[in-house]
Amino acid sequence: MSRLSPVDTKHSFVDSPVAAEVDLDGVDYADKPQRPPIDYSSFSAFHASLWRRFQSLWTRRFVLSLLAGQVVSLCITCTNVTTTELVSRNWSLPTTQTWFLYFSLFVVYTPYTIYQYGFKGWAKMIAKDGWKYIILAACDVEGNFLVVKAYNYTTLLSCMLLDAWAIPVCLFFCWVYMRTRYHWTQLLGVLVCVGGLGLLVASDRLTDKDYPALNMAKGDVFMIVGATLYGFTNATEEFFVRRSPLYEVVGQLGMWGTLINGIQAAGLEHKDMTQATWSGMNIGLLVAYTAAMFILYTVAPLLYRMASSAYYNISLLTSDFYGLLFGLFLFHYQPFWLYFPAFAVVLLGLVIYFWHATPEEQGKLDPKAPAYVHRRGDVTVGEERV
Repeated sequence: MSRLSPVDTKHSFVDSPVAAEVDLDGVDYADKPQRPPIDYSSFSAFHASLWRRFQSLWTRRFVLSLLAGQVVSLCITCTNVTTTELVSRNWSLPTTQTWFLYFSLFVVYTPYTIYQYGFKGWAKMIAKDGWKYIILAACDVEGNFLVVKAYNYTTLLSCMLLDAWAIPVCLFFCWVYMRTRYHWTQLLGVLVCVGGLGLLVASDRLTDKDYPALNMAKGDVFMIVGATLYGFTNATEEFFVRRSPLYEVVGQLGMWGTLINGIQAAGLEHKDMTQATWSGMNIGLLVAYTAAMFILYTVAPLLYRMASSAYYNISLLTSDFYGLLFGLFLFHYQPFWLYFPAFAVVLLGLVIYFWHATPEEQGKLDPKAPAYVHRRGDVTVGEERV
């Protein structure tokens, strides 16, 4: 995300936002055309300039960011539906369930990383940066585990509200890593999206979709810690993928996640594995869950580069609306009218987030050359990573 400079409007009636002076990769954007300014001199001029600014938002990368955000939101909905079905069919192994995700990431992206770097270059990368990826994978594994556990103890509405805690945590760690200075319109976009979440929670409350809590205090603590880990891992992964190839970051997350998750599953769920129902339908649901999560973990780093990890988090707030669509066909839910304006409010917040600076002004899609360059089997040490 760009480091945006505040705009001086004290001596002018025109709001002229300037592209980020220096993005995260050190590229100067000062020569880029300025965004259409907002003219406050008259109502007609204000209306015309507002429309020009809105039209300027719809760049190719902005549209792709919107679509990618809805893809990951839809993937989250698919994982919720498949997990609910698995639990109803006597298959409740949250750690074992996510092990298949990390293993699939490992077997797809790690061999490609070795192909690109060569085995020696890959080993050097692990020796230098492996500890960072171990921390990332451990936090990701435990975040997934704690959030699933939270749903077993506290109420649905409490989980929905507390899960939004990942957004300010992500914003904070983005500032820690990259010293991001958010424009007030970006923060407004986040608040509007959270307002849309509030409408969704209100609709669930009015339609009495909540369930009693087994141990609300314990579940809320699990959700807060899990959401904190989510925000930390999202910001950390954005920091990594802005400086290293995607296949390296995702492959390392999959490799270390497979080891950490496997050890945890063997220690916590080895007895339940023998008691669970391993039917053909359950295996199919497990495959669907893994496929949805694989797509999510593949698209999310792309979205981090196209927009930011904060934008990724607020995009996920539309997942409850997609959950309603699934419920209409699978569980014959009756839609409540508040769901539709809530979805529109979240989409409005996503547009407001880019009001001051488009995705093109918030970072490059391709980072600098990786530290280890592969050339047809030969490994040479390339430019050192920042």
